[in-house]
Amino acid sequence: MSNLMKTLALSASGMQAQASRLRHVSENIANADTPGYHRKTASFEEVVVGGERTGEVRTGPVELDRSELTQVYDPGHPLADENGHYDGSNVDLVIEIADAREAQRSYEANLKMFDQARQMSSSLLDLLRR
Repeated sequence: MSNLMKTLALSASGMQAQASRLRHVSENIANADTPGYHRKTASFEEVVVGGERTGEVRTGPVELDRSELTQVYDPGHPLADENGHYDGSNVDLVIEIADAREAQRSYEANLKMFDQARQMSSSLLDLLRR
């Protein structure tokens, strides 16, 4: 595989991984007020083919954050116990927004690398046609 094609594959895998990460962040934000909801996290894994590292990445299995759920006091809530508390979620919106921003910037960096490699391969093809 040529270096330009490998660069395209590397940056495309990075964009796919960051898009998956953004999807999980969006789900976390959407469920921030859902009682008993555990925050989802995704780790990245390096792709290995035939025992050899490719440099590409993919998202690993989705894991649930097992930190304590917040205790919400609302005696009128149907899930409230005899003391008026129920389990909220463990989603922190500040963390989710920071994760979303980081994923967005990483996605944009991979997109710029992809676009640069595409422009270089297009210029190379133009030179070869002459």
